Amino acid sequence: MQTPIQITFRNIASAPAVEALIHKRAEALEKYFGRIIGCRVVVEESTRRPHQGKLYHLRVDLTVPGREIVIKRDPAEHHAHEDILVAVNDAFDAARRQLEDYARISRNDIKTHQTPLHGSITSLFRDKGYGFIRSSTGEQIYMHRNAVLGKGFDALVEGDPVRYSLHESEGEKGLQASTVIPIGKHHPTP
Repeated sequence: MQTPIQITFRNIASAPAVEALIHKRAEALEKYFGRIIGCRVVVEESTRRPHQGKLYHLRVDLTVPGREIVIKRDPAEHHAHEDILVAVNDAFDAARRQLEDYARISRNDIKTHQTPLHGSITSLFRDKGYGFIRSSTGEQIYMHRNAVLGKGFDALVEGDPVRYSLHESEGEKGLQASTVIPIGKHHPTP
C-alpha cells in the first residue's frame, strides 16, 4: 500500500490482537489487487444494546485508482458480531470480494453474454438429420439434429420459432447453428 493502514477505534479501547488481525487482513488484500493506495478501518462498539452482548461495527475504506471501495459491516442484532474477530474477518471477506470485482473490471475481464438470435424453422430433412432456420434478418442457417435442445429434432415442425447461436466458423452449407432451442407454447424454453 502506498500509505500506511489507518485504524480508528470508537467507544472501545484499542486491542493489539485486533490491530494485528486488521493489518494482516489488509496486507493480504494486495494479492488480489496490487495497486491499493490506502486503507482506513473504523472499529466501533455499539452502544444500543445495554442489556445484551456488545456488537461491533466495522467500516473498511479502500482507496484504489479512480475509486473508493467502502465496506460497512453494521449488522444490527447479528450475534456473530458479538465477537470482534468475527466482525473483522467478515468485513475483510466482503472487502476482498469487492476488490476482486474491481480488479476484474479494471482488467476488462468481464464476460459478456451474447443476445440469443431468433428465427424460425423453414425446412426439415428428418431422414438426413438436418434442417434450416430463417433468421430474423432473412439469412438461411443450417442446423444439425444434434444441435437441437429440449424435446429434440424430431419434435420440430416447419414454422416453429427458435433461438439459436451460431457456430464460430461456417460449415459446408454456410452459416451453421451450434445450439437450437425451440420456443413458444409447444416448446417451453429449457
